[in-house]
Amino acid sequence: MEQIFYPADILLPDDGTDMTKWSVIACDQFTSEADYWKEVEEIAGDAPSTLRLILPEVYLETDEEPVRLRAVRTAMEDYLQRGILKEYRDSMIYIERTDSGGRVRAGIIGAIDLMQYDYHQGSRSPVRASEGTIEGRIPPRLRVRENASLELPHIMLLLDDPAMRVIEKLTDQTGQMEMIYDFPLMMGGGSIRGWLLTRKMQAQVMEALGELAMESPADDPMVFAVGDGNHSLATAKEYYEQLKAAHPHTDLSDHPARYALAEIVNLHSPALQFEPIHRIVTNVNTDDLFHHMVNKLGLVREDRDQAPHDDRQRLTVVLKGQEESMVITRPSSKLTVGSLQNFLDEYIRDRSETEDIKVDYIHGRDNLKALTWRNGSMGFILPVMAKEDLFPTVKADGALPRKTFSMGHAEDKKYYIECRRIKKGSCL
Repeated sequence: MEQIFYPADILLPDDGTDMTKWSVIACDQFTSEADYWKEVEEIAGDAPSTLRLILPEVYLETDEEPVRLRAVRTAMEDYLQRGILKEYRDSMIYIERTDSGGRVRAGIIGAIDLMQYDYHQGSRSPVRASEGTIEGRIPPRLRVRENASLELPHIMLLLDDPAMRVIEKLTDQTGQMEMIYDFPLMMGGGSIRGWLLTRKMQAQVMEALGELAMESPADDPMVFAVGDGNHSLATAKEYYEQLKAAHPHTDLSDHPARYALAEIVNLHSPALQFEPIHRIVTNVNTDDLFHHMVNKLGLVREDRDQAPHDDRQRLTVVLKGQEESMVITRPSSKLTVGSLQNFLDEYIRDRSETEDIKVDYIHGRDNLKALTWRNGSMGFILPVMAKEDLFPTVKADGALPRKTFSMGHAEDKKYYIECRRIKKGSCL
């Protein structure tokens, strides 16, 4: 199998930069909370900050988008010309992120080869989307990447390494590495430390990844699942494909846009916690919805007096704050969330011309219950997905239903620190 993960020419702010002001949370967080981003603006002030190099998605497709996009491109060129960014050539960075709960998640920053990634349903590429990619979400993100000279990653790739052969072996070797940052993250994000891997350590990482890849079946060689930043990685892939199409007679095989900066994390890290994302359906005739669920999914009330069958798909239906434990006897997916989402998609699609039914995705059980008191609302509390099911399910079902799981609280998502050039020459 061809190599997938590589060292990269990584850019970091030069010595003396206030790293807490430099590093801001991923652009796809707090998308409905403009006040969060206003506070980030106040914290960053006039200091060098990744806030100037990204477009928070709270501003996507608003009147502010074009103005902010121009400002992003100007800031990128300004930071490069003023020497604010220092380049670490052919590098990998080992990081330890302490989250808001005190857990430490280890990872490695490097470059992923986009030729080894395919986000389309049914893909058998070594790098795969873990959830369905909504292609309509790519164009607005392309507007950010087009004409940008830098990329900043919030992509997290998961590898299935229960023996902990790739990342965890570095934990006891930090004394042999050069520490390049150690600072608290703003807005309750915990803290983070980063070290440069030696050349020997890089070789060990790539060798271990190669061994892991060789254990995958030749006809289904899945090595990485995208755990976070799925649409950002899909946008990077689409950007490179469009670049090749626009220059059919140019060899772009070594173009920097062929790669995307990403963090790899072991799925089996104790610090990596999966949390369920529940559903609430609104503007719906709840009696009709429940009736069709019973018929389509074979939904039955769970008999608490019977011995439980651990392989059955369970969910809790919530109406007016009242919970009812149910069992799906005719599943359409390997996962409960998949069977429910398949049903909801079909149910809403069949009524789209006459009804304006909405589905929203809620993280907290109590928040969901409170929302079900509204007329025309029904909630569904879902079980957490076992981490061990991720790779087998993606292989069996393809990309998971959207919003299948969350990896920790919003404050624990990736923060921008590293960046990388994605332009080559004056035209490309």
